[in-house]
Amino acid sequence: MSDHSDHGRHSITDWVFSRTGVATVAVVAILGFLIYTEHTAHLLGALPFLLILACPLLHIFMHGGHGSHGGDDKGKPNQPPERPSGHQH
Repeated sequence: MSDHSDHGRHSITDWVFSRTGVATVAVVAILGFLIYTEHTAHLLGALPFLLILACPLLHIFMHGGHGSHGGDDKGKPNQPPERPSGHQH
């Protein structure tokens, strides 16, 4: 019986250095270069709109780490947590 414990555990570098990966990377690089050289004016013209679009997207996706906006702490300044009452050393 053969060992299939690493079946499905291929890294991205295995794919990139395969024949299909090299061909895909080459085609994407060539197309990117042609789009950049032939359509630079269009790309630079869209840049202000992309920056404006980035503002709401960053607001939506970057505010996930500080909890919800509702709760009991409205109007209270940031204070360290209270120590429990009782015997202190």
